[in-house]
Amino acid sequence: MPRPFVAYLRVYEPLSALEPALADQVRRALEKGPLSRADAGNRERELWLRSQLATPPRLLPGDRSDGRGAAPNAPFDVMTISPAEVPTSDAARVGPGPLVCPLDLRARSAAGLIGFLAQSSGPLREEALSTAADEARTRAAFVMAELNAGAVHVVSTTWTVPLPWFALVDPDTRRIVLAPQNDPARQLSWRVAMADARRRVARAHTIVKRSIGENGPARVLADTGRWLENFHPHSAVELDYGGLVQLVEDKDLLEDTSAQDVNAIIDALEAGDSEAVALRYESLREFWSELGLRERHG
Repeated sequence: MPRPFVAYLRVYEPLSALEPALADQVRRALEKGPLSRADAGNRERELWLRSQLATPPRLLPGDRSDGRGAAPNAPFDVMTISPAEVPTSDAARVGPGPLVCPLDLRARSAAGLIGFLAQSSGPLREEALSTAADEARTRAAFVMAELNAGAVHVVSTTWTVPLPWFALVDPDTRRIVLAPQNDPARQLSWRVAMADARRRVARAHTIVKRSIGENGPARVLADTGRWLENFHPHSAVELDYGGLVQLVEDKDLLEDTSAQDVNAIIDALEAGDSEAVALRYESLREFWSELGLRERHG
């Protein structure tokens, strides 16, 4: 079965910087073995499906059967990397290790549920939920309020990467593995020190807001910047194409210039070079519209 067609923005914090309760959970998870990057998407899909196929169905992964909070054995998965795997500028520091990224699947599911309830109609809610909308919203909000770090360590999108995310990374630090398209080892990702990511997103937000206004890309950059502020300054950030690499041929993956294009657009906006902005945007539109067609016709 293909991996979910999901891309990720992850934060890995120093284990030593976590609050005691969360640090204890992470240590127990690490003793069982960290989750690999290649297995993350499949693990999330498994836990979500397991919650929906249970009798009775669970509103959120890890719920008790009666819905009264998390089960004692609720899954808790962690990914980890070494500070040595994170490129840094002279002004940034990462670590000490290990750097850990809890999947926060229960809280992320709660956030997704709140978003679904805000945007969906009555009939769709009734079909999708096994409980009343008000009760579901209350339970989801409670889970979000319990989040140890104040924010989830992972945000994800299906079928695409929000273009403003590329402003966080140095295009030259791309990590690429050209395994067969259905091989979990296949990857395309970037890592960046938290201090560098915050600096890059702040600059991009200032330039984009001044050039094209507060909505659209500027709003995404502002939201991303606020999210990064929740974490330790010596953390690392990872932008990962995740399962999207299954949809792209080797040649196209190697020739993907999305990170270069977004960073060049920011420079061109700062310089007032509208022609360069248009050329780079056309390159982005061409690459990502292909994935959009796959979503519509796949």
